[in-house]
Amino acid sequence: METLDTSDRKILNALQRDCTLSLDQLAELAALSRNAVWRRIKAMEARGIIRARVALLDPGTLGLGLSVFMLIRAGAHSPDWSARFSSATRAMPEILAAYRMTGDLDYLIHARVADVEDYDRLYQRLTARVELADISASFVMEEIKLSTSLPL
Repeated sequence: METLDTSDRKILNALQRDCTLSLDQLAELAALSRNAVWRRIKAMEARGIIRARVALLDPGTLGLGLSVFMLIRAGAHSPDWSARFSSATRAMPEILAAYRMTGDLDYLIHARVADVEDYDRLYQRLTARVELADISASFVMEEIKLSTSLPL
């Protein structure tokens, strides 16, 4: 666990809410000088605490209104199969996240698509690239909470 002081936490919380804040705005929030904030941000980037600064897009306005979770049981557990599965999921931009899991299922995939037909195309492309023992999907009816901010 990286050691962060109160000022670092203030800077990170502010950046998680809005990474377009100026150094002057961050300095005011953290009660530090502009240069001190800049040095802290650069140090946190170098330490890997800040991995990227991104824009969060609205999927609905971009025609990607359907969020789907795909529950996967692997077709095999060999290193070759795992490499092909990883390669396939990384190559499909609709797949936002893929996780290897414990418990009854092997993998959980989160994807964003336009509609059920678009999901079916994703399903067909995935199953053509890698053999799966079982795949089921759950479609999100309502997003109750979605956050990219980590609790600091």
